[in-house]
Amino acid sequence: MDRITSMRVFVRAASAGSLSAAGRQLNMSPAMATKHVNALEARLGVKLFHRTTRRLSLTEAGSDYLEACQRILPEIDEAEAAATSQRIKATGRLRMNVPVSFGHSFIAPLIPEFCRRHPEVEVELGLSDTQLDLIAGNWDLAIRIGRLADSPLQARRLGDSDMVVCAAPDYLDRRGIPRRINELTQHNCLGYTLSASQSDKHWGFGTHGEFKVPVSGNLHANNGDALLVAAVHGQGIIYQPRFIVGEALEHGKLVALELDKPTIELGGIHVLYPPDRRPPAKVRAMIDYLVEALATIPH
Repeated sequence: MDRITSMRVFVRAASAGSLSAAGRQLNMSPAMATKHVNALEARLGVKLFHRTTRRLSLTEAGSDYLEACQRILPEIDEAEAAATSQRIKATGRLRMNVPVSFGHSFIAPLIPEFCRRHPEVEVELGLSDTQLDLIAGNWDLAIRIGRLADSPLQARRLGDSDMVVCAAPDYLDRRGIPRRINELTQHNCLGYTLSASQSDKHWGFGTHGEFKVPVSGNLHANNGDALLVAAVHGQGIIYQPRFIVGEALEHGKLVALELDKPTIELGGIHVLYPPDRRPPAKVRAMIDYLVEALATIPH
């Protein structure tokens, strides 16, 4: 007898209290359902049911085996579904949580093409620089920039982006060009309040931020775009990812500073999603699309 089918019969019989009912639910005769349970008992060498003419009841061994079957059978179902998942069509609402600046500049422009490719998917884009709880917030996926904390979430790397210390030409003309990180203490450094390594109190340099320099400035913000605007207008020096400052650097609105220590390693750009064994087709479709579309992120 097929062992998996026998386990399914056993679970149904335990739930219904009847082999006949289990057989009906699985489109087999009572006699065949009985053979499946008999085969399990013979294989295991124990009785799974106390049987009377009116009802079945689980033995102690049957109760333990039921618990194991209820855990194993869904995993088998998931494995079978995963093998055929490419035939599942992406549909429904897809909720994405992304950082404000990155979402506005890089993700929002990609949504129209994704929706053209997957017309039955409705995208909800949540822009926030606060790292929200995906599972508690019922988000399908999120984009995170920087080093990832330990968590049960699955992650896939989308790209890299280095950090840049920069300022407007007119600011540098007025205040001079710092060449060493300790010279930043004499400048107006605009702080990003959501970062531990580039805060309004100190900036970290070196691969892991091992070189720290105290800084101060007259503007602190929880959004990189706000700091970018201030820097372009000559207010001070900023320390931001290249995906935020890249365009301003290309057009000469900002100048990258060459200091005596390297900038901190950002840690990469990742898409995170809940730890499902078989993510929904809409989630897989978006992840694959982002990997393809963001292959040329400025870094």
